[in-house]
Amino acid sequence: MNDWFEAEQRIERAQQLSESQRWAEALAELDAALAINPNNPAWNAQRGYLLEELDRPSDAVAAYERALDLEPGDRDVTLALGAALTRLGRLTRSLEIFDELARTYPDFEPAYCHRIAVYGELGQHDQAEQMFYLAQELDDACPHCFFHMAESLAIRGQAERAIYCWQRVLEIEPAYGGVNRRIAQAYRAAGERDLAREYFLRELREDPGNTDLLFDLGELAMESGDVDIAAAKFAQINELEPEHTEARFALGRIWLGLGKAADALTCFEDIRDLTDGDPGLPEFDRRVGEALFQVGRYEEAAERFEAAARFEPENVELFMLQGTCLLAGGKAGPAGDCFRRVLARDANNPFAHHNLGVCHFQEGRHEAGLQRCRDAIRLKPDFAAAMANAAVALLRLARWSEASAMLRQARRHDPDNELLTRLRKRLWRYRLRYMVRKLVSPFRRRT
Repeated sequence: MNDWFEAEQRIERAQQLSESQRWAEALAELDAALAINPNNPAWNAQRGYLLEELDRPSDAVAAYERALDLEPGDRDVTLALGAALTRLGRLTRSLEIFDELARTYPDFEPAYCHRIAVYGELGQHDQAEQMFYLAQELDDACPHCFFHMAESLAIRGQAERAIYCWQRVLEIEPAYGGVNRRIAQAYRAAGERDLAREYFLRELREDPGNTDLLFDLGELAMESGDVDIAAAKFAQINELEPEHTEARFALGRIWLGLGKAADALTCFEDIRDLTDGDPGLPEFDRRVGEALFQVGRYEEAAERFEAAARFEPENVELFMLQGTCLLAGGKAGPAGDCFRRVLARDANNPFAHHNLGVCHFQEGRHEAGLQRCRDAIRLKPDFAAAMANAAVALLRLARWSEASAMLRQARRHDPDNELLTRLRKRLWRYRLRYMVRKLVSPFRRRT
């Protein structure tokens, strides 16, 4: 008798601890009671609930199955088992359980409600909708049914119907978690930014410390061009959750876009420290490279672009950026290799032709560089920079008429370019110097 009394006391204690959400302690008390009486179906079922709260879904399934072995056909435990299997992704098995539950209890609305979610996850949306209408016949005010139906509709791209269902959820149960955010995301995807912001803020009022919501608002502000608001949201996230690397990366990209490369690098370096050098963020190496380029650290920037290109070997823009860094650092040969890699993938890229031409000029190969500039101009007839560099090459080759024609062509496309004006003046000085030397040279030979 003392053992049975102790078991009852432990169950009562477990209930009290559960009410305080002290799940691990409650489970310890419950397990102690089950050690005395392992064949109590209700206690095994309660164990399943506690294990779910402790995020141990596989163990929860085992507990529910044990409870049903002891008391087959219990409607609520069967429902809990099906729901736990759904959360584990064992959808076929959970569907079998809900089907059997509906056959046994045809008026049990949750058996239809849960199947809406399962069919939606399986991509069987017609069946999901059928279950929704069957559930409506039993209970037309179930918020979960409308939520699951909205999820199915959203997956199918039926945003308006999905929003209607989510709004019905809020009418039935205003505090239903996550619904305002779902509506906001749907409006955001549709380009309705003001409505999206309204619903994000509604959700944030219910959960003011939710960094995911703050991140959504920051991204929405970026899309709307409100850079200051976006930066404030990402900075707030960093205060609330210092290890939120996505927020630091977003803030770094803002500083980069504003030309504050040093501030951007601080964010990026913090991310590397937080992740032990492996951020796992798309475009991380590229953005670091751009920041390093802005502060004149060309060699390091080229290394970052090379690292990014390893994951995107067909991304010609990364090779262009790497080549530009090497060229700015005075490494014309390796830079030229990058631009050749671009042209191997995109032979009609005028910028790659032009930059390769500049590499040739730095190597003293003016004829080769000139030809590359001509190729660039052929592909992009308004390419004033290529025309300017071609004109410089022609000046050095003493081909005055061609240089003059090239400068006139460039000025038509970029009349306010001061470099072109300076080149035009240099052209006349070069021509005058050349003519003077030509006139003087015969007299020098006579003497």
